[in-house]
Amino acid sequence: MTEIELQKQIIENLNNSGCKVWRANAGKVRMGKRVIQLLPKGFPDVFGVRLKDGKFVAIEIKKTVGKLSDEQIAFRDWAQSHKFIYGIARSVDDALQIIEEG
Repeated sequence: MTEIELQKQIIENLNNSGCKVWRANAGKVRMGKRVIQLLPKGFPDVFGVRLKDGKFVAIEIKKTVGKLSDEQIAFRDWAQSHKFIYGIARSVDDALQIIEEG
């Protein structure tokens, strides 16, 4: 399973489990002569809200051997210092556990 396929499954499962989440696009994209800045580097793959209490949700999705970049580590540390629900998911079960424990 690719990381994109895993993202789709995680988003679908979280949206059916008391959350409203979306896929995030980070970095820059060129449109003709213009360069558009999207979300900053390091922003997690999936973000949204846990509906029962309105807590911000941020989940970084990695394949089995993937590791965080320096920018992702900085976002993780910032998110955790602000008491967001944050975690690294390598499966749908990981993502659901992050939401339950957050």
